[in-house]
Amino acid sequence: MGSQDGFNGCEQPEALLLCQNRCGFFGTAANMNMCSKCYRDYLKAEEQSALAKAAFEESANPEKVLTTSPTKSVDSTDVAVKETTAVLLSSGSSSSATSGGESGAVAKNRCFSCNKKVGLTGITCKCGSVFCSLHRYPEKHSCDFDYKSVGRETLAKLNPQVKADKIGRF
Repeated sequence: MGSQDGFNGCEQPEALLLCQNRCGFFGTAANMNMCSKCYRDYLKAEEQSALAKAAFEESANPEKVLTTSPTKSVDSTDVAVKETTAVLLSSGSSSSATSGGESGAVAKNRCFSCNKKVGLTGITCKCGSVFCSLHRYPEKHSCDFDYKSVGRETLAKLNPQVKADKIGRF
């Protein structure tokens, strides 16, 4: 019936073409005779060249850039200044911590109570210190973190109290 006509119900595959970049994989006509990886790399390179060309045109014509978007350039410089100051502040605080002493770095690897090396098994308490398995409980290391008030605040946020309006008598 169908097989006698030479048609078996399946489409004939396209002629198999090797990738245009000769990487060894087969390409498709939809991808300009390239395999999927080479085509993806081609699109990425094309996008980067378009971005580079646009950046070059902007740098070649600075007057056009300033007249088209003066607010954007001011905002971007303002953001850059804020980022720079944030980086300087964070680097300043980290340099003062390291110059103050190495005790901060040592405390991360040692139990705060017994000074035993804990390594990766150290447990960080909510009070901010690292403890070994013996001193991990708040009762064992006289923790100053107030668990009760934090629990009360959490419950108050999760379960707001609902008060009904007073009902008048008939």
